[in-house]
Amino acid sequence: MRADRRRHVAAANGGTGMRIFVTGGTGLVGRRVVGLLAARGDEVTCLTRNPSAAATRLPAGVVACEGDPAVSGPWQDLVRQSDAVINLAGESVGEGLWTRGKLRRIRRSRLAGTRNLVSAIAGADHPVTLVSASAAGYYGDKGDRALAESAPPGDGFLARLAVEWENAAREAERDTVRVVLLRIGAVLDPAGGMLPRLVGPLRSGLGGRLGSGRQYVPWIHVGDLARAVLFVLDHPDLEGPVNAVVPDPPRQSEFTAVLARRLGKPAPLAVPAFALRLLLGRKAEIVLSSQRAVPAALRAAGFRFEHGALDAALADLLGA
Repeated sequence: MRADRRRHVAAANGGTGMRIFVTGGTGLVGRRVVGLLAARGDEVTCLTRNPSAAATRLPAGVVACEGDPAVSGPWQDLVRQSDAVINLAGESVGEGLWTRGKLRRIRRSRLAGTRNLVSAIAGADHPVTLVSASAAGYYGDKGDRALAESAPPGDGFLARLAVEWENAAREAERDTVRVVLLRIGAVLDPAGGMLPRLVGPLRSGLGGRLGSGRQYVPWIHVGDLARAVLFVLDHPDLEGPVNAVVPDPPRQSEFTAVLARRLGKPAPLAVPAFALRLLLGRKAEIVLSSQRAVPAALRAAGFRFEHGALDAALADLLGA
């Protein structure tokens, strides 16, 4: 980071009491992040399509602002007034089949929303930090190779999308704007995402290894992810890509075995790769790609995972 940018951003983001604008603040991760920000005294505004519904789910004092990040509007004035912007919005890649319409929505929700934020940030007359979500899918299918943030992008829909998404966020970079790109792994939360999709079949006795089972699964506990968002927000020397994943990701067969033991259920089945491709189509890349991503930047900056061990994380999320 250039020295002048470091001084400006550190001055603006060196403590609590910041004005923070959040997209995706009512989602699984967003609610955790907003709760932590509000608890420490930041002034938080959440962009939402339904402010009345959002108000019932957000902490007291958090402002619900009406708008769609993919559509420009008056909400962008609030972005210009903010000290930091946290961009977590985006259509779920895990829900529904990857039809052409679904893929268009996934792409538009990320790219148009990020570009609208960047456009608004360009009008700010003070230092700003943009923490923008990306995905560990950036690396594509890299087998057994350990992937720090310097690793090149891979191929496939998710990898190409992540590259475009990050490039859109990087358009905000200048001397007084710091951009952090959080390459998020599979977020473990019992209320949504990957975990319920695995728990259901296992509890029914129908779960098991997916594909070869040798592919690495870069995961992170939802609580650690929320803490990581605040950590990068508060550390001015962190910029560019940051892997938000546990230090030692397991292979898929190991992940399934640990989860099955935690549930007290067998995992007798193995779903071959060709069957997953027939069932899921292009979406099979989510479960078949191997990304042995490691959080080199977070660990170098001193971040400590509270839930870095899979069995303990599952115990916390699912109960002993």
